[in-house]
Amino acid sequence: MLRRSHLLLILLAATGSAAAHEVSGSAALTSDYIWRGSTQSQGDAAVQAGFKIAGESGFYASAWGSSVEFAPETHASSELDFTVGWGRQLSEDWALDANVLHYRYPSTTVDLNWTELNTTLTWKDNYWLSLGWSPEALGTTQDGLYSQLGARVPMSEHLRMEMLAGYYTLQDAPGGGYAHGQLSAIWAITAPLELRISAHATDRHARDLLGDDFAGSRWEVALQGSF
Repeated sequence: MLRRSHLLLILLAATGSAAAHEVSGSAALTSDYIWRGSTQSQGDAAVQAGFKIAGESGFYASAWGSSVEFAPETHASSELDFTVGWGRQLSEDWALDANVLHYRYPSTTVDLNWTELNTTLTWKDNYWLSLGWSPEALGTTQDGLYSQLGARVPMSEHLRMEMLAGYYTLQDAPGGGYAHGQLSAIWAITAPLELRISAHATDRHARDLLGDDFAGSRWEVALQGSF
């Protein structure tokens, strides 16, 4: 098991000396926890929080958690994500981030834990391409490759739009995987507080794989504070 003491050692080793650390974090309340187009809370509200420690070298580590609601027989009620990675500006316009992300569900009666390798290439801070690969996608024994294209468009000083399209290639899934899209409007209420309204949609393959209760078209409203 990944213990908290082990995570602390990873944080310190990855980010360098304590004097060089930059600590940030966030907390959010959302009407529905939606991940890659599918609900993780069966349409119910979720509480989320996390923090990140970053060093001057570009190495960082983070921990993030959310309430979840899966099928009743799993007894899943919480998700914890632990990340160790590296991210830096490559040039004035380009930035790269690469990390290892471990998904953990501590309250379950079945083993749903899994790990994913991720990388994101960003251009001009507003456009990105992300790839995530795992040999145990979604806590199974199948390979999975997730691809995402996204764009951020500032509309005013306090308002921006975000659009993304993703495709999840899954080894044993009907149709080989599924596609989803997201459109969000984000209003910066004040410096640490944002309101996000998002529309999500998946294709029919997502409904075949995950069921109508977890995939399809959904709305999400979230209030997030950061420090």
